[in-house]
Amino acid sequence: MKVSDKLKQAEDSKQPYFSFEYFPPKTEQGLANLYDRIERMARLGPVFVAVTWGAGGATAQRTLELCSACQGVFGVETVMHLTCTNMDVAQVDAALEGAKAAGIQNILALRGDPPRDAEYWTACEGGFSHAVDLVRYIREKYGSYFCVGVAGYPEGHIESTDADQDFEYFVAKVEAGADFVVSQLAYDADVFIQWEKRVRARGITVPVVAGVLPVQSYQSFRRLVFLTKVAVPESLRERLEDAKSNDQAVKDLGVEHAVAMVRQLQAAGVRGVHLTTLNLENSVQRVLDALGMGEAASAGAGMALPGRAMTSTGAMTSTGAMTSTAERRVWDDFPNGRWGDARSPAFGSADAYGAMLKFDAQGAARVWGRPCTLDDVSELFARYVTGEIASLPWSDEPLRAETERIGEELARVNRLGFWTLASQPALDGVASADATHGWGPRGGYVYQKAFVECFVAGAKFGSFLSRLQSSASRVTYYAANRQGDFLTNAHAGEGTALTWGVFPGRAVVQPTLIDKISFLAWRAEAFQTWREWAAMFAHDSKEACFLRETADECWLVNVVDNDYKQADAIWDLFQ
Repeated sequence: MKVSDKLKQAEDSKQPYFSFEYFPPKTEQGLANLYDRIERMARLGPVFVAVTWGAGGATAQRTLELCSACQGVFGVETVMHLTCTNMDVAQVDAALEGAKAAGIQNILALRGDPPRDAEYWTACEGGFSHAVDLVRYIREKYGSYFCVGVAGYPEGHIESTDADQDFEYFVAKVEAGADFVVSQLAYDADVFIQWEKRVRARGITVPVVAGVLPVQSYQSFRRLVFLTKVAVPESLRERLEDAKSNDQAVKDLGVEHAVAMVRQLQAAGVRGVHLTTLNLENSVQRVLDALGMGEAASAGAGMALPGRAMTSTGAMTSTGAMTSTAERRVWDDFPNGRWGDARSPAFGSADAYGAMLKFDAQGAARVWGRPCTLDDVSELFARYVTGEIASLPWSDEPLRAETERIGEELARVNRLGFWTLASQPALDGVASADATHGWGPRGGYVYQKAFVECFVAGAKFGSFLSRLQSSASRVTYYAANRQGDFLTNAHAGEGTALTWGVFPGRAVVQPTLIDKISFLAWRAEAFQTWREWAAMFAHDSKEACFLRETADECWLVNVVDNDYKQADAIWDLFQ
């Protein structure tokens, strides 16, 4: 069934309705656990679910696989995102034919961002420069078979410098043949309400669904605001700033604000909301429960995916996930993204909004200089960890406060040529309410092992590896280069816990770990960022050649000191 027909039915009912958005997980275990999660969330009664499409078709196979499961196994009307950046006509046709073969009739047509391995944005063969071109192409080639949606930007597209012209581009997309609109997320209901009034005043009658994203963590919120430039009410910003050291309080505020925003939208006559889940479940469930829109959650029995064993509660026994419904909703609820559990569907969510490199070439050179030697890179990293500059190509914001206690050591090792990307000090039972190191619910205690992740130049790697191997009884390490060589002393199939917490009335929470899967998933991005940085200089320049050469020769190394009682011992390895 076409989503436009379902949206019309929902609007005619005069009742509030909602939809969900997911992204393709980075790991097989994450995908298996997302299936388990979608099965439960489907029983909440979404009008449709949407699945994102990686830039340049980077997630094409997994996106189509996920869409097919949602449509064919879980019986939820599914919208497949489709972008036209760096994709030729043949790739677009392959995606559309794949959707058609899977029984998917609904497409959200987007321009999208360039893929991370592209040096620049390119139009598709045949003139796919913008989303409107993709809409026209789908209509010309497939007629009315597909129900086509487009994105709306209540605050204007981030690349637009003219709000009125941006609105005209939006109108053109709709007039080209769009059947419905999903808006970019907003944190201010008034922004959407006023924009929607302008849309209707222009004579646009297709359904418009408001994008809503409950705040899941302080760090992901800051990153999202940085990348999208979305307006944030000052009251929400201040409250999140006050609560940033309490992860549970941040989630509670996220739910509270989302509920208040949806109620304000409903009071203004906006019935439909599109909830971006970031592949997490608990906050979205709480929002719907508070709104009285999730009554279907307890109805119906689970359905098994073909070939997957299920417990009596519906958990996939092959994944190692929790077995009770309540546990499966919250087991990965705390920090996800780069340092989450690779089994979590949300693993990698930090990358869901595009590449980190947002400077133009002039801005990059102004902030990061024009590196031509290893010493130049060492000094740049040292300036970052000492707070002299606020970002690196691998990190778009300053270091967190907890890093201050190891700041001197970080400056030292970076100047020695160990270019740190991530690190944390050891903690032994710090109160969860601690303003700097605490996380999770109040009344608990948190622990963490010291770890450092860094690039190491090829000439230094051999001696560094020898020191790691001589400390193997205490240290766990993972190392890889761009060519794909991989070294570790970890036991096959086992992960290393980095952070855990003990809280009243809860099992031990372990939100942060490192294993081969998560390390290698990050490796590709880490090395690709070197090439993105190089692409900001002329191809044959000294800077570009140096950066590409450095990427080819260095190693990415993650070191975990398992003895968290010896807080400073890890630094002896960096000489």
